[in-house]
Amino acid sequence: MKKFYLLLFIACCSSPAFSQPLFTYGSKAVDKDEFLRAYNKNKTPVTDKEKALREYLDLYVRFKLKVNAALDMKLDTLPQLQYDAQSFRGQIEDSYLNNEKALNTLLDEAFTRSQKDLHVLHFFAAVGNTLKPDDTAKIYKAISGLYASLASGKTDYNSLVEEAGPGSIRLSDIGFITTFSLPYEYENIIYGLGKGQVSKPTRSKSGWHVFKVIDERKAAGKWKIAQILLAVPPELQAGDRSLLGKKADSIYQLLQKGADFGMMARQFSDDKLTYGNNGELPEFGSGRYQASFEKEIFKLGRDGEISKPFLTDYGYHIVKRIAHSPVSTDKNDLAFLFELKQKVQQDARINIAKELFVKEVMKQVSFKKTGAVPDAELFRYADSVLAKPGSETGNAALYPISNKTIYTFGRSKLTGKDWLDFIRNYKGSAELYQGETNAALVEKFITTNTLDHYKAHLEDFNPEFRYQMQEFKDGNVLFEIMERNVWGNASADSSALLKHYNTNKNKYLWAASADILLFNCYNKTIADGARESLKGGKDWKKILEEANNTIQADSGRFELTQIPVGIDPKLPAGTITETVISPQDGSAGFVRIIRQYEAGLQRTFDEARGLVINDYQNILEEKWIDELKKKYPVKVNEAVFRSLLK
Repeated sequence: MKKFYLLLFIACCSSPAFSQPLFTYGSKAVDKDEFLRAYNKNKTPVTDKEKALREYLDLYVRFKLKVNAALDMKLDTLPQLQYDAQSFRGQIEDSYLNNEKALNTLLDEAFTRSQKDLHVLHFFAAVGNTLKPDDTAKIYKAISGLYASLASGKTDYNSLVEEAGPGSIRLSDIGFITTFSLPYEYENIIYGLGKGQVSKPTRSKSGWHVFKVIDERKAAGKWKIAQILLAVPPELQAGDRSLLGKKADSIYQLLQKGADFGMMARQFSDDKLTYGNNGELPEFGSGRYQASFEKEIFKLGRDGEISKPFLTDYGYHIVKRIAHSPVSTDKNDLAFLFELKQKVQQDARINIAKELFVKEVMKQVSFKKTGAVPDAELFRYADSVLAKPGSETGNAALYPISNKTIYTFGRSKLTGKDWLDFIRNYKGSAELYQGETNAALVEKFITTNTLDHYKAHLEDFNPEFRYQMQEFKDGNVLFEIMERNVWGNASADSSALLKHYNTNKNKYLWAASADILLFNCYNKTIADGARESLKGGKDWKKILEEANNTIQADSGRFELTQIPVGIDPKLPAGTITETVISPQDGSAGFVRIIRQYEAGLQRTFDEARGLVINDYQNILEEKWIDELKKKYPVKVNEAVFRSLLK
């Protein structure tokens, strides 16, 4: 707990280049900018600015003295503290390895697109690797003709597909989609269209695509449903299919008469993923399921409503609406924005931000191509490495490019050997190598090494990262030296604590207090039940045993001001207070009074021990600070301080 509170204060620490020293301590100085950065992080509304600045200046001086003492003792070299710093670095560095501007642009785009759903038709012409050039040309001609027909306004879609040639083009009614429903490359095309518009043919690895937006609507939001599925296998005969339909009708009639939906799902549903969970599906939005399925769901107008049986490619469905959440339209809705940001970062679109970030990094690290080795030579020797996987890439006779510098950034360089080692390791891994061209691998080589260099020198390129790392390191050494010089000494010196207690007994008096049993329960219903059991004479420990961790209880002597459930000092022993509900989390509590005490009674040493330790720690700390001020004399530049008041 000590460390936690220390680190809250340490969020102030930084060490920028000195300009306008505000104060010195020994041979070191703290400038105006560093102090202001610390003060503004911890600033609260004040009526007397000078007083607030003076008080914070005193705190900051003490902080710097302690950290300096820790560094003089070389506590920052302790293996555990170095390990802690490295672990912390690993936790935060990724958050600095992105293009925040590009990420925010993508986030704004996702928010805008999330506000409406688009009804999309998809026309697809497959182009396989085995097709002859003439066949490929025919397919392109067919998809181009289809596009021309659609663009001219024709809407007899099935006829157009048939006219294109048997099996050459497939038509799919995707239904309504929203952002993240489809791959980003297709989403970009579709959301660039207006209602009724058609996209030009787009080529992918698998074939040609044409999209048409036939309708749009306000975003439908997210749905939580449960279903009963009677699966219809493709080979099922018409008669058997009809019997399944009748079975679905019978189940629906039972549900209308009050049968439990979850029980019916467990008994009849063929959906192996959901029947054990009362038929409940994970929450979803537009474009997640087949269009015909979603269409029926959107007809349900209220929570609890159950659909009539309907047929899809999977079988007969009976659906119950559990909940519906509309899409937020508020750009200040932090929860919704956080959800979108997570999706952006997990989606292929984040590659755009990454590419822009790499370009920025290459500028910052002053990346340069030396021209010492032509690309053709890089490729040739890369192929040679693969032909001789066991060869030493540093061998100048076999690989004369090994010692040549091919790229530089900052004071670092990449040689031909670095490139050849990369190729050998990369292409030698089935997990990494996907059959990229040598040109693509060069880009990957450059990107990987540039980012590694940037990451290793983040402090040099990003002041905020440097500040954050310094804050953590200072916090760690401060905790260590406080434990050694103050906290540990105070707790361990029992004779000094007892002496301090005996000298200052009047400080350690009880305020109005009471011996109590304090109950904290999960909710009011549980609290009321426990309260009634206690009033009926049931042992409180037995109540806890039977509560299945929904009740916590504490007993002891507490000052009345410390008890979250207010107690009237006049209440007699044995009183069980009324239940009080927490507005924060809905938990509920009550108290049983064992005995009440008037104010002014003396605490025993054991009762006051925590308070005594705290006071004695303060004494030790003040003595230590006086010693540090003698060791590292402090001088405040009053002129600079006065400038802070303007």
